Amino acid sequence: MLNTFIGNLGHFSVIVAFVAAIVSAYAYFMASRNQPLGVTDASWLRLARGAFFLHGAAVVAIIGCLFNIIYAHRYEYYYAWSHSSNHLPLQYMISCFWEGQEGSFLLWIFWHVVIGLAIIRFNKKWEAPVMAVFAFVQLFLTSMILGVVIFSVKIGSSPFILLRDFLTDLPVFKLNPDFIPKDGTGLNALLQNYWMVIHPPTLFLGFALTLVPFAFAIAGLWKRELTAWVKPAITWSLLGGVVLGVGIVMGAYWAYETLNFGGYWNWDPVENAVYIPWLVLVASIHGMVLWQRGRTGLRTSFVLVITTFLLILYATFLTRSGVLGSASVHSFTDLGLSGQLLIYLTVFVVLAIALLVKRWKDIPVSEKELTTYSPELWVFIGATVLCLGAFQVLVTTSIPVYNALLGFVGIKSNLALPADQIAHYTKIQLWMGVFVAFLAGLAQIMWWQRNDKTTLSNSLAVPGILSLLGAALVILLVRYNKLTMSPAYIALLTTALFGVLANLSTVFTLLKRRVAISGGAVAHIGIALMLLGVLASAGYSNIISRNVSGMVYSKEFDEELNRDNVLLWRNTVAPMAGYDVSYTGQYFDVPGMPEYVNKEVLFRTADEYKALARSDIKIGDKLYYKAGDTVEILPEDTYYRVEYKNRKSGEAFTLYPRAQVNEEMGGLLASPDLKQFFTHDIYSHISSVPDPSKEKDWSEVTEHVLSVGDTIYLNDYFAVFRAVEPAQQTAGLGLAKGDLAIQADFVVSGEKKEYHVHPVFVVRNRLIGRVPDEVEDLGLRLSFVNVDPTKGKFTFGISTTQKDYIILKATEKPFINLLWSGTLLMALGFGMAIVKHRREGRRGSPAAVPAVKKSKVRRQPQPIA
Repeated sequence: MLNTFIGNLGHFSVIVAFVAAIVSAYAYFMASRNQPLGVTDASWLRLARGAFFLHGAAVVAIIGCLFNIIYAHRYEYYYAWSHSSNHLPLQYMISCFWEGQEGSFLLWIFWHVVIGLAIIRFNKKWEAPVMAVFAFVQLFLTSMILGVVIFSVKIGSSPFILLRDFLTDLPVFKLNPDFIPKDGTGLNALLQNYWMVIHPPTLFLGFALTLVPFAFAIAGLWKRELTAWVKPAITWSLLGGVVLGVGIVMGAYWAYETLNFGGYWNWDPVENAVYIPWLVLVASIHGMVLWQRGRTGLRTSFVLVITTFLLILYATFLTRSGVLGSASVHSFTDLGLSGQLLIYLTVFVVLAIALLVKRWKDIPVSEKELTTYSPELWVFIGATVLCLGAFQVLVTTSIPVYNALLGFVGIKSNLALPADQIAHYTKIQLWMGVFVAFLAGLAQIMWWQRNDKTTLSNSLAVPGILSLLGAALVILLVRYNKLTMSPAYIALLTTALFGVLANLSTVFTLLKRRVAISGGAVAHIGIALMLLGVLASAGYSNIISRNVSGMVYSKEFDEELNRDNVLLWRNTVAPMAGYDVSYTGQYFDVPGMPEYVNKEVLFRTADEYKALARSDIKIGDKLYYKAGDTVEILPEDTYYRVEYKNRKSGEAFTLYPRAQVNEEMGGLLASPDLKQFFTHDIYSHISSVPDPSKEKDWSEVTEHVLSVGDTIYLNDYFAVFRAVEPAQQTAGLGLAKGDLAIQADFVVSGEKKEYHVHPVFVVRNRLIGRVPDEVEDLGLRLSFVNVDPTKGKFTFGISTTQKDYIILKATEKPFINLLWSGTLLMALGFGMAIVKHRREGRRGSPAAVPAVKKSKVRRQPQPIA
């Protein structure tokens, strides 16, 4: 039965949220208009707060309605039908929520509500002007999910549209307007991963947090509080920096664990669209620190903070307007919102630039001269390097936008993205990493040894010398292993080691002085470790699955697949680098079980999500299913069990790379499995499998007449006919009263184990039926052909086919743990800086560090964030 109530309630809540955002924005503007900072019109303020609270409640109601539509499988709604299905686990239903454009916009809106409530609670002095900006942004974001038509102009795309209203041309709705599909199209297979449950909320929280410093900057320009805004904004910027940075790395780890391109960053335009504003955000944090500690760089801080938020809006336009449709597999399709997104972006660009230009001359400028020994100079250079790195990525990523804009005015453009995007971006970004690593070490030491040239030289000497020695040792080891090292690699290795050692030196110095450890030093150590991890894992990734057979697997395969993959026949050991590797079978994921289940113990039924247990299914001593029980399975993915054994150490481990044949996504959809060691990862994924959609090419049936106890030879194997017994229900026979079914019990000896094979002979309504049994491991199929009860003879048909196989690619990723551990250290450093700035905020702003002449008394410097 069609349920329109929940959709109507959700759509009504969207309208309420939109109207409440308008009221809140206007009321906050009026509350702060013509008033000094901290003074507001009480009546307008009450109205503004009430409207924002109503807006927040309406947003929660929208979320509840949309999740109910997904969770309750209400396929009369297009959003549920297009993103979910009946058999999705709960965690993936959550992923369905933000797979679509409308759901991701709603997630962004929700985080703004949460942050807005925090500002109302903790930043009362700035509440009115800052929340005016917040509510104004919410007005635009909520309009994206409004889904109304005014004067033939569509505003937003509603997540509560009915399927019949979206797919109006389908004949079924003309015959039956209330038709409801029994199942949905399902969640994208690549998004059925636990990282997709936590990565998008983290990323969108990072997006939302960039609005806070922007709102403070705009409020500062509006209220002529050109310096006071930095103090509350910097803590929010630090929080945004760590959340957005961690969210980006989460996405990288998802790609590493789920996609089969062999890495974690592919310079995809959508990846770039998030990376660019994060670089500028980190640069803006350094700019604000310069103002707080050295009273310099305020104009830079304004520009970078505003640019960060505008780049988030630009990233939204890139990924949701459809302009990247042919350039990125991650981008959303255009829902007709491109014009609305462009208006959204233009409004805030014009507003921000107009205010900035109007107040530019009033923004304080430091008269302090920056010399070579000024730490502020090197921090400023570091921020500049980050911005230049962002600019390089931005210019290339925006090529589809240039083409679209030129096409809009009638000019045909032949600009194209680089054929090898990885090489294009990497050759510049590597050198950016070199400068970032060097400056991260240099600036920290200089910050703590202000204007004392002798002490500065001594502090730089030890990490500098150790970095050179460490780099020289690594270079010798690399060349000993016959690997090349380019000048960029050498430079990055040396400077990243310097970044680690110089910041460690700073931490030890602070511990000796009994001064609070600098969060900036810890974060910089993390960044340097990340750069070392990127250099080692990407620059020296080693393919260990080389084809050493001297044969081409198939002329249809490209050169790389034939060269860099190993062919594994089922249950046959093959050498691969220092390992003996064997493929031992196909497995399914069974909900509620801690391990995958071998397909051999499952009999598939007409319902693809259900199977019958052919024998008891145990793990250890625990029995999960008895023979004949119905087993719920997740059949989308097949897991291929691959055993590794190190020939030197004897250490063994098992991996389960997965794959599915998905015609909509280009054929074989494979996801890797990883074995993580302290110094490296073994990364394995399936490159090719026999096409499961094609019938196996079985040989002609050979008949054998046997008595119980006979032995027959089948190619390289032999089978013993042990008994004839009543057939069990494990074959899904659905036996009725009067039916007769018997099964043979064969024991086939394979390479590694024995197999019990049970072909079935059925008599139903005087008609004879046969259910063959197959041993996929051995490529054998046995059929129970006939029974001669008078002579005690039984006839069986034997046919064979090519043994099962996979083609596997395996790569060794050295020292990739440096990337992940560096991320954790970076996050820790940001967290320490947040705590420090919060404490300073409660105590009052610390005194600025002036430029002083050299003297015997030195002022204790403040740590850079």
